[in-house]
Amino acid sequence: MKAEQEELQRDYGEIRLFPENLDDLWHLEHLIGPGDLVFATTMRATESASDKLRPDKPEKRPVRLGIRVDRTEFHRFANRLRITGVIEQGEEAGSYHTLNIEPGYEISVIKRWRQVDRERIDRAVKASVYEAVHILTIEEGEAEIFRMRQFGPEGVLTITSGSGKESGTEMRSSFFERVVSHVEGMTGPLVIAGPGFIKDDLVRHLRSTNPDLAARTLVVETRRIGSGAVQEVIGLGILERIHEDIQLGNEVRLFAELLARIAKGLPAAYGRAEVQKAIECGACERLLVVDTLIRDEAIVHLMDRAELLKAGIVVFSSAFEPGKQLEGLGGIAALLRYHIG
Repeated sequence: MKAEQEELQRDYGEIRLFPENLDDLWHLEHLIGPGDLVFATTMRATESASDKLRPDKPEKRPVRLGIRVDRTEFHRFANRLRITGVIEQGEEAGSYHTLNIEPGYEISVIKRWRQVDRERIDRAVKASVYEAVHILTIEEGEAEIFRMRQFGPEGVLTITSGSGKESGTEMRSSFFERVVSHVEGMTGPLVIAGPGFIKDDLVRHLRSTNPDLAARTLVVETRRIGSGAVQEVIGLGILERIHEDIQLGNEVRLFAELLARIAKGLPAAYGRAEVQKAIECGACERLLVVDTLIRDEAIVHLMDRAELLKAGIVVFSSAFEPGKQLEGLGGIAALLRYHIG
């Protein structure tokens, strides 16, 4: 993501945003909400007078419109963010229109920017300088590849060894060759994780077939494979060793700390009623909120109040396991400075 902004007046103003990939569109979904004013160039049909019995299909031409946002829809597999609302500035003001934002589009957003919004923009801008990190989890006969998105791990492919007439050694060699064929085109860092020694054997095979990729590979011991191993890798701080996007690692560690505090009876709160009470008492040190709730007016009010009281705010991705677990606790929780009655 690229971003340009003028000086904000009391946190209100315009920021121009240039999404570059799917992660950036995901960020925009959480940055833009109902009531915001969004400017973008879009294709709009124009009607022309015709003497024909069957009128021509309306021609579309580019126009710049200002949309007062009603709703947003992130279409992950179409690589698109749809922003729908009423045209406030531009042709046909007062009518509804949908902006289809894709990577490479420029938009301007005018709104009140909370601290958590600006932190999200900074995170997206910093992440744009890095190539995607992939995590390959492996055990005997099975491997899974995950691409690390900023909203969490995205499963790419599962590879299993064949069950033909090959001997054990031949079968393993054939399995390694299939795995390497799927990762050799990757240009960014690769983490190979799993239990036992097979991951080390794979790396030795990789060094002989693709030394350039082997040089960008990091090996991590985990108890599991699959998504569980990915969460272990993140929790160990491996991504921070690769680059500075620490959000997912924060989510793993903060949720683990929340559960530990709850289990030990240490200062913590979860659920709307408890968290609201903690914020009103000034006891909230860190507010944890799942991203599916940041359009809820009551939650926004709690976030604003917590920010005024200098509490840290962390928005969890609902696409990542800690966020899913947080949803099970009501979608909102807090690490407290002290116990409340």
